[in-house]
Order: sequence, then structure tokens, then C-alpha cells
Amino acid sequence: MSAPTITAQDVKELRERTGAGMMDCKRALQESSGDMDKAIELLRRKGQAQAAKRGTRVASEGVVESYIHANAKIGVLVEIDCETDFVARNDDFRSFAREVALHIAAAAPVYVSEAEVPADVRENELRLFTEQASEQAAGKPQNVLEKIADGRLKKWLSEIVLLNQPHVNNDKFAGRTIEDMRAETAAKTGENVVIRRFTRFGVGEE
Repeated sequence: MSAPTITAQDVKELRERTGAGMMDCKRALQESSGDMDKAIELLRRKGQAQAAKRGTRVASEGVVESYIHANAKIGVLVEIDCETDFVARNDDFRSFAREVALHIAAAAPVYVSEAEVPADVRENELRLFTEQASEQAAGKPQNVLEKIADGRLKKWLSEIVLLNQPHVNNDKFAGRTIEDMRAETAAKTGENVVIRRFTRFGVGEE
């Protein structure tokens, strides 16, 4: 069986979709026999492994990005850090920061990561979801009820945790989460990229 032909256009498309290097894209396409989706998954796994290594490095540079909605009633400040001032001025990094600020204005997350969600708050929500599952699916085995409750907890976390949220511009980002975008930016820049903190202001909101 002959090896699939990997065209320059295929490599270019994969690079645009993932931000990975040209040779990495070519190798991923070869390993996946030209299957674009499989190649993306291969690059994502590789990127996650590299990101885990980068995550141990100190991110002490970065930017504070702002966004003010057109009606001047919603504003956001977000700090996103990297390792060097060079990357802090990088177009990909700055573009990511702007997209995050815009997303925060629209989606109104509460926490940056799941690690920031207080344990008692998470436990209270899980207890509530477990009670709801017991009432709505009475008679189901305990393991089924636990799966239902865990599923609802995961959905709740995706609504309040920034990194878990798909970017609000689905047409542009095709359902990718803020964490996916952060990892892609880290892969493109070769540095540890950290969303440190944010503040969202809304006129009349507590």
C-alpha cells in the first residue's frame, strides 16, 4: 500500500489550524496517513506534553489587556503572563490576550481555573446535583446517579471557569476552549503562557 501524498496545502492548513511548526505538521500528517483530524489530535497530545514542561518555567513578563464594550457598560482587565518581554510584544500573544478580554466581557466567568474554585463551593454544587439526580432518576443504580451528578458538575464548571469555556466567537474558534487557545499560543511562542487574573466590570452589577 503506497503512502498518502502529503501536499504543501495540507501542511499549510494544519499549521493554520494548530499553530504547530511546518515539520511537525508534515510528520503528523505522515503518521496519521493524511487524516487531518488525527493529525490535529497527534499535535494536540504533543503540545500538551510540551506545555506540561513549559508550565514549570516562570512567567514573569506579559501584558494587562483591556476591553470596553461598545456601549461602555462592560469593561475587562486581564493579566496574561509569559516568560520574556520579546513574546509579550509578539502579535500572536497580544492577539490571544485581546480575544481573552473580549470573551470575559461576554461570558462573565468567575474563576480562571478549576483550582481556584473553593472546595466547599464545589462540594455544595455536587451535593445539589446528586440530590437532583436522585429525585429525577429515582430507582437508578448509585453509579448512574453519580455519573449524572458528575456530568452536571462538569457543565457547571464550564460555565464559571474561564479556561473551561469555549470562546464565545464559535465561528472563528470552532468550539475551542480558552485553555485550548492558551496551549496553542504557548506552542506558537515556545513559552509558558499563563492567564494570571482578571476583573470584569458591569454597570449596575454587583
